[in-house]
Amino acid sequence: MADKPVRADKASAVAELTENFRGSAATVLTEYRGLTVKQLTELRRSLGKETKYSVSKNTLAKRAATDAGIDGLDALFTGPTALAFINGDPVEAAKGLRAFAKAHPVLIIKGGVFEGRAITADEVNKIADLESREVLLAKLAGAMKGNLTKAAGLFQAPLSQVARLAAALQEKREKDGSAEA
Repeated sequence: MADKPVRADKASAVAELTENFRGSAATVLTEYRGLTVKQLTELRRSLGKETKYSVSKNTLAKRAATDAGIDGLDALFTGPTALAFINGDPVEAAKGLRAFAKAHPVLIIKGGVFEGRAITADEVNKIADLESREVLLAKLAGAMKGNLTKAAGLFQAPLSQVARLAAALQEKREKDGSAEA
C-alpha cells in the first residue's frame, strides 16, 4: 500500500513535533481525557516556561517520534495524548506532572523519552523521585569537601606523629640525663 500524499499543514505539524522531540531534554506522554480546559491551563502554568505541553494527534506524534529517531513509543500513542516537551530540568517537570496527576487522577502519565530512549511511566516516577540538580550538585560538593578534609588530616597525621615521637625522645633523654646525674 503506497503512502498517501501528506498535506502541507500536517507536514509542518510533524516537522514541529520532530524538532520538539529532538530539542527537548525529555518528553512525557500523558492521557488528558476528562480534564477541562481550565485544568489544562493550570497544568501548563504549573510546568513552567521551560516545558511545552501540547495536545497532538497520535499519528502525527508517532511519525515525528520516528523521524526524531526515537523507538518504542508506538504502544503509548493510544487514546487522547498530550506531550510535555521539557527543555529545563526533567526532574522538576516530572515532579510537577506527578503532583498534578495526584490532584487530578484523570491525568495519566503513559511514559516518555529521556536521553533519547523510551521510558515507562514507572521510570518517569523514578525521575520525579530524584532531587533537583542543584541539590545533587550541593551534595556532591559536600562529599568532595569531606574527602578533601579527610585527605588533609591523613597527610598531616605523619607530621604530628613525628613531632610526638621527637618530644618523647627528648623526654627520655632528659630522664636518662637526670638519672645519670
